[in-house]
Amino acid sequence: MAVALPVADALECPLHLMVVRKLQIPDNPEAGFGSIASDGTMLLNEPLVRKLSLTQEIITRQKERALKTIQARLTRYGDAARFPHLEDRTVILIDDGLASGLTMEAAVKVVKKHKPSAVVVVVPTSSMSAFRRISALADKVVCPDVSRLPIFAVANAYRHWKDLEEWEVLALLKGITKERSRGA
Repeated sequence: MAVALPVADALECPLHLMVVRKLQIPDNPEAGFGSIASDGTMLLNEPLVRKLSLTQEIITRQKERALKTIQARLTRYGDAARFPHLEDRTVILIDDGLASGLTMEAAVKVVKKHKPSAVVVVVPTSSMSAFRRISALADKVVCPDVSRLPIFAVANAYRHWKDLEEWEVLALLKGITKERSRGA
């Protein structure tokens, strides 16, 4: 949201939230073994699932946890999280960065189901593997910092990093609504 808002303002285009969650590795919530989108589109990093010996029971439990979070966010974010009409439109998907690329891949796949004219992915930073993954799916990927390091974390590419809390997202959304209602 914090990365997408200035882009939407500069392009004078609408901003909608796409709610996609990583499937968290048990005992390591910062890392994921897959992703799931609000429409149920789910992707798994199969080699990692095998390496971690994740059972179907664990996968299902983490999927249900993620879907519960997604549903709560869809409710909290209201109109900003409602899926807009995308057919024959250029869609720009923006995130703060790509580590594995699985959440962005899910977002791209969901958007493509709605037949846009083009899907453009914009991120400030990405691992090389995620950049390649998304470049194969999107019509264009804009990323000024593609890391070639063997270990990559999005937060490491930022001087000051913090995840936005839900109240901060709501405050930003409220600010957008006020600005746009005044004609700004």
